Amino acid sequence: MKVQFFKWLVRSAMLAALFPVVACFHAEVAREEGTMKLAVTSSAFKDAEAIPTRYTCDGENTSPALNWSGMPDGTKSLALICDDPDAPAGTWVHWVLYGLPPTVAGLPEGMPATQNTQGALQGTNDFGSIGYGGPCPPSGKPHRYFFKLYALDAQLNLKPGARKGDLVKAMQGHILAEGQLVGTYRRK
Repeated sequence: MKVQFFKWLVRSAMLAALFPVVACFHAEVAREEGTMKLAVTSSAFKDAEAIPTRYTCDGENTSPALNWSGMPDGTKSLALICDDPDAPAGTWVHWVLYGLPPTVAGLPEGMPATQNTQGALQGTNDFGSIGYGGPCPPSGKPHRYFFKLYALDAQLNLKPGARKGDLVKAMQGHILAEGQLVGTYRRK
């Protein structure tokens, strides 16, 4: 009985000693998440709602207008990735854009599929082309499309046509804030 009580006492003391460390770490993560969020919106669709056919392979396959706010001080450039984590073969990349000036508060509808546009560089999507490639899932269940915007503390040294993996690697350690807009699409 004394041995069990002693083991319980030691465990309790160890947990009590760790609690301030865990609480402090949790508070720091929560503080960073609370202050490092960008608001991303579109006039084409609301968050978690269906993307109109116009912006898909079944329509005009044109990029939707995007707007954002909440840019933190120290932002030197912006990057955007749109991908579909529900694709059968794994996450499918629909759009890679980077080097966008921090003074830009959005993108117009129908961004041209050129490497250099709006002061930014566009990368190669998983369709193998430059610029935006709209939702084009197989028939069946709806897919989710994440438009993720990143505020960066640096200009990235990437050439036009970079892929998502190149951009993600170059952004490591430079993300000041991020935000996302999610749209869905289901083919008939």
